Amino acid sequence: MIKLILSKKDYYEYIKCDEKAIKCDNMNFLKKHTNPIWKFERVLRKHEYYNNCCKRIYQKILKNYYRYIHKKLGIKYGFSIPINVFGKGLSIAHVGTIVVNSGAVVGDNCRLHVCTNIGTAAGKEHDAPTIGNNVYIAPGAKIFGKIKIPNNVIIGANSVVNKSFDEENITIGGIPAKKISDKGTKELYKDR
Repeated sequence: MIKLILSKKDYYEYIKCDEKAIKCDNMNFLKKHTNPIWKFERVLRKHEYYNNCCKRIYQKILKNYYRYIHKKLGIKYGFSIPINVFGKGLSIAHVGTIVVNSGAVVGDNCRLHVCTNIGTAAGKEHDAPTIGNNVYIAPGAKIFGKIKIPNNVIIGANSVVNKSFDEENITIGGIPAKKISDKGTKELYKDR
Protein backbone atom coordinates (compact mmCIF):
# COMPACT_ATOMS: atom_id res chain seq x y z
CA MET A 1 0.00 0.00 0.00
CA ILE A 2 2.66 2.57 0.92
CA LYS A 3 5.53 3.34 -1.36
CA LEU A 4 8.86 3.07 0.44
CA ILE A 5 11.68 5.57 0.16
CA LEU A 6 13.82 3.91 -2.51
CA SER A 7 15.75 6.87 -3.92
CA LYS A 8 17.00 10.34 -3.07
CA LYS A 9 14.06 11.73 -5.07
CA ASP A 10 11.61 9.74 -2.91
CA TYR A 11 13.36 10.97 0.22
CA TYR A 12 12.98 14.63 -0.81
CA GLU A 13 9.32 14.07 -1.75
CA TYR A 14 8.59 12.52 1.68
CA ILE A 15 10.40 15.34 3.48
CA LYS A 16 8.51 17.99 1.50
CA CYS A 17 5.14 16.33 2.21
CA ASP A 18 5.93 15.82 5.93
CA GLU A 19 7.08 19.43 6.23
CA LYS A 20 3.82 20.67 4.71
CA ALA A 21 1.73 18.28 6.85
CA ILE A 22 3.13 19.59 10.14
CA LYS A 23 3.09 23.16 8.81
CA CYS A 24 6.84 23.68 9.06
CA ASP A 25 7.18 24.84 5.46
CA ASN A 26 6.52 28.49 6.36
CA MET A 27 8.47 28.65 9.64
CA ASN A 28 11.72 30.53 9.97
CA PHE A 29 14.89 28.43 9.99
CA LEU A 30 15.53 28.50 13.74
CA LYS A 31 11.96 27.72 14.78
CA LYS A 32 11.69 24.95 12.20
CA HIS A 33 14.94 23.21 13.13
CA THR A 34 14.25 23.35 16.87
CA ASN A 35 10.75 21.90 16.47
CA PRO A 36 10.96 18.44 18.14
CA ILE A 37 8.40 16.83 15.83
CA TRP A 38 10.14 18.06 12.69
CA LYS A 39 13.46 16.92 14.14
CA PHE A 40 12.06 13.42 14.77
CA GLU A 41 10.36 13.13 11.38
CA ARG A 42 13.51 14.22 9.51
CA VAL A 43 15.54 11.57 11.33
CA LEU A 44 12.84 8.94 10.72
CA ARG A 45 12.94 9.65 6.98
CA LYS A 46 16.77 9.69 6.89
CA HIS A 47 16.80 6.34 8.70
CA GLU A 48 14.33 4.98 6.13
CA TYR A 49 16.42 6.32 3.25
CA TYR A 50 19.73 4.88 4.47
CA ASN A 51 18.08 1.60 5.47
CA ASN A 52 16.35 1.08 2.11
CA CYS A 53 18.78 2.58 -0.41
CA CYS A 54 22.35 2.51 0.66
CA LYS A 55 24.91 -0.18 -0.01
CA ARG A 56 28.29 1.58 0.30
CA ILE A 57 30.26 1.28 3.52
CA TYR A 58 30.02 4.97 4.50
CA GLN A 59 26.27 4.81 3.87
CA LYS A 60 25.97 1.79 6.14
CA ILE A 61 27.71 3.84 8.83
CA LEU A 62 25.14 6.61 8.29
CA LYS A 63 22.35 4.00 8.47
CA ASN A 64 23.59 2.91 11.91
CA TYR A 65 24.02 6.53 12.98
CA TYR A 66 20.44 7.43 12.01
CA ARG A 67 19.09 4.25 13.60
CA TYR A 68 20.74 5.35 16.86
CA ILE A 69 19.47 8.97 16.61
CA HIS A 70 15.98 7.74 15.64
CA LYS A 71 15.84 5.53 18.72
CA LYS A 72 17.29 8.25 20.97
CA LEU A 73 14.81 10.92 19.81
CA GLY A 74 11.96 8.40 20.04
CA ILE A 75 12.77 7.76 23.69
CA LYS A 76 13.17 11.48 24.37
CA TYR A 77 9.81 12.45 22.82
CA GLY A 78 7.83 9.29 23.63
CA PHE A 79 7.53 8.01 20.05
CA SER A 80 7.90 4.32 19.26
CA ILE A 81 7.48 4.67 15.51
CA PRO A 82 9.43 2.19 13.36
CA ILE A 83 10.69 2.85 9.84
CA ASN A 84 8.76 1.99 6.67
CA VAL A 85 5.30 2.13 8.25
CA PHE A 86 3.95 5.59 7.31
CA GLY A 87 3.46 7.03 3.85
CA LYS A 88 4.39 10.60 3.00
CA GLY A 89 2.69 13.51 4.73
CA LEU A 90 2.95 12.14 8.27
CA SER A 91 1.77 14.70 10.81
CA ILE A 92 2.45 14.06 14.48
CA ALA A 93 0.35 16.58 16.40
CA HIS A 94 2.21 16.71 19.74
CA VAL A 95 5.12 15.25 21.63
CA GLY A 96 3.88 12.35 23.73
CA THR A 97 3.32 8.63 23.81
CA ILE A 98 2.74 7.06 20.40
CA VAL A 99 3.34 3.33 19.91
CA VAL A 100 3.22 1.73 16.45
CA ASN A 101 3.93 -1.91 15.56
CA SER A 102 6.45 -2.44 12.77
CA GLY A 103 3.97 -4.67 10.92
CA ALA A 104 1.43 -1.87 10.53
CA VAL A 105 0.95 -0.18 7.17
CA VAL A 106 -0.31 3.41 7.16
CA GLY A 107 -0.96 5.40 3.97
CA ASP A 108 -0.24 9.01 3.06
CA ASN A 109 -1.34 12.06 5.03
CA CYS A 110 -1.92 10.46 8.40
CA ARG A 111 -2.53 12.84 11.33
CA LEU A 112 -1.49 11.16 14.57
CA HIS A 113 -2.18 12.38 18.10
CA VAL A 114 -0.78 11.50 21.54
CA CYS A 115 -1.54 8.32 23.47
CA THR A 116 -2.20 6.45 20.24
CA ASN A 117 -1.42 2.76 19.87
CA ILE A 118 -1.40 0.91 16.54
CA GLY A 119 -0.58 -2.69 17.32
CA THR A 120 -1.27 -6.38 17.01
CA ALA A 121 -3.93 -8.51 18.60
CA ALA A 122 -2.84 -10.24 21.80
CA GLY A 123 -0.46 -13.09 21.06
CA LYS A 124 -0.39 -12.37 17.30
CA GLU A 125 3.00 -10.93 16.49
CA HIS A 126 2.36 -9.97 12.86
CA ASP A 127 -1.37 -9.23 12.71
CA ALA A 128 -1.16 -5.44 12.53
CA PRO A 129 -3.60 -2.95 10.98
CA THR A 130 -3.56 -1.60 7.44
CA ILE A 131 -4.71 2.01 7.43
CA GLY A 132 -5.55 3.99 4.28
CA ASN A 133 -4.69 7.50 3.11
CA ASN A 134 -5.89 10.72 4.76
CA VAL A 135 -6.74 9.16 8.11
CA TYR A 136 -7.05 11.31 11.23
CA ILE A 137 -6.29 9.42 14.44
CA ALA A 138 -7.47 11.39 17.49
CA PRO A 139 -5.82 11.28 20.94
CA GLY A 140 -5.99 8.02 22.84
CA ALA A 141 -7.11 5.84 19.91
CA LYS A 142 -6.18 2.16 20.12
CA ILE A 143 -6.14 0.31 16.80
CA PHE A 144 -5.16 -3.34 16.84
CA GLY A 145 -5.41 -6.64 15.04
CA LYS A 146 -5.32 -7.64 11.39
CA ILE A 147 -7.89 -5.04 10.37
CA LYS A 148 -8.32 -2.55 7.54
CA ILE A 149 -9.29 1.10 7.83
CA PRO A 150 -10.16 2.73 4.46
CA ASN A 151 -9.21 6.17 3.15
CA ASN A 152 -10.55 9.45 4.56
CA VAL A 153 -11.60 8.13 7.96
CA ILE A 154 -11.61 9.99 11.26
CA ILE A 155 -10.95 7.79 14.28
CA GLY A 156 -12.42 9.44 17.37
CA ALA A 157 -10.65 10.15 20.65
CA ASN A 158 -10.18 7.18 22.98
CA SER A 159 -11.68 4.77 20.45
CA VAL A 160 -10.85 1.08 20.49
CA VAL A 161 -10.79 -0.16 16.90
CA ASN A 162 -10.59 -3.96 16.69
CA LYS A 163 -12.57 -4.66 13.50
CA SER A 164 -12.29 -3.64 9.85
CA PHE A 165 -14.38 -0.98 8.17
CA ASP A 166 -15.18 -0.81 4.44
CA GLU A 167 -16.87 2.55 4.01
CA GLU A 168 -14.63 5.52 3.19
CA ASN A 169 -15.10 9.09 4.39
CA ILE A 170 -16.73 8.34 7.75
CA THR A 171 -16.04 8.94 11.42
CA ILE A 172 -15.69 5.97 13.73
CA GLY A 173 -15.52 6.03 17.50
CA GLY A 174 -16.42 4.34 20.75
CA ILE A 175 -15.48 1.16 22.59
CA PRO A 176 -15.57 -0.93 20.46
CA ALA A 177 -15.51 1.45 17.51
CA LYS A 178 -18.50 1.81 15.22
CA LYS A 179 -19.56 4.30 12.58
CA ILE A 180 -20.80 7.47 14.25
CA SER A 181 -20.91 9.95 11.37
CA ASP A 182 -20.77 10.33 7.59
CA LYS A 183 -18.19 13.09 7.98
CA GLY A 184 -14.67 12.00 7.01
CA THR A 185 -11.39 13.76 6.37
CA LYS A 186 -12.09 15.19 2.90
CA GLU A 187 -12.70 18.64 4.44
CA LEU A 188 -9.59 18.40 6.64
CA TYR A 189 -7.25 17.52 3.77
CA LYS A 190 -8.58 19.81 1.02
CA ASP A 191 -5.27 21.65 0.63
CA ARG A 192 -3.05 18.54 0.35
